[in-house]
Amino acid sequence: MKRFLAGLLAVAASFSLLAGCGQRNNAADSQEQQTQQSAVEPGYEEGLTTRVAALKGPTAMGLVCLMSENEGEDAHYSFDLYTSGDEIVPLIGKGEVDVALIPTNLAATLYQKTEGGVQVLDVNAGNVLYVVSHDETLTDLRGLKGKTVYMTGKGTSPDWTLQYLLGKAGMSESDLTIEFKAEATEVVSALAQDATAVGILPQPFATVAMLQDQELSMNFPLENAWKEYSPDGSGIATGVTVVRTEFAKEHPAAVAQFVQDHQASVAAAEENPADAAALVEQYGIVKAAVAQQVIERFNPMVATTGEDMKTWVSGYLEMLYEVAPDTVGGKLPDEGFYYLG
Repeated sequence: MKRFLAGLLAVAASFSLLAGCGQRNNAADSQEQQTQQSAVEPGYEEGLTTRVAALKGPTAMGLVCLMSENEGEDAHYSFDLYTSGDEIVPLIGKGEVDVALIPTNLAATLYQKTEGGVQVLDVNAGNVLYVVSHDETLTDLRGLKGKTVYMTGKGTSPDWTLQYLLGKAGMSESDLTIEFKAEATEVVSALAQDATAVGILPQPFATVAMLQDQELSMNFPLENAWKEYSPDGSGIATGVTVVRTEFAKEHPAAVAQFVQDHQASVAAAEENPADAAALVEQYGIVKAAVAQQVIERFNPMVATTGEDMKTWVSGYLEMLYEVAPDTVGGKLPDEGFYYLG
């Protein structure tokens, strides 16, 4: 009975935290289900403030409802947003951050470098890469053959993902011309100058491009091709949430509570996109008009845990390892990489 009451209190606490994005009818149901699945009873620890770092973009968009209710002296969390994962890594190493939302390959590399010093709690961002062009008939990866493709992220996940998918489609980089730009705005400018070219952009920049050029079409997500070749049908696991292993051992209830609160925050944003979008702008991530379109139309935010998380992440890392082993630390992470509660 005590465990049951504690679970109900944790659910109620999570539900009340998310008032900043409006109430969600089935938030309590989803949280109770998560409580029953967890091996550790969730709960806030008196005197503990869990320090959370996230990247500005879809990963942080899923946190804004939780962030909005954790700004006072009695907050259970503190949040800091960064523009690069390289800013977060040293903070984790020094023990100045407890939970971090970072790219999946960076998490794997960090796990290797710290000899198991971090573990994955959940997938926080699914597919964010979209193909855009002035040709509304372009519907699949094979349609890129012979075209000039502008994109950002040379030597990063977008680059490796495209290489992998081209190979699976029986194509190579020689079948098209890939031009890398430093910023998404440069991709938009290039498309404006060359109406026959194609752009590959992450959200929310793909939506920004559409707003700037009304003649652009959102052709298809790269995830379409990914799922075609993925043996388990799972999607692209762009970003994950990691926890310091030492912190997880010392504060298992607080970690379980964060997982619940993160899931509730994502659910509240999905249920109340306008409120969430206003918070996204308030925290300097992207303008509300863009954020609302991204949430409503593309929904890149997730908070997938447990075995589903493991399947999703392991499949994505296997792809990266096949294309560029160094990007995941030279080898695939072992079972200790996945925090299953």
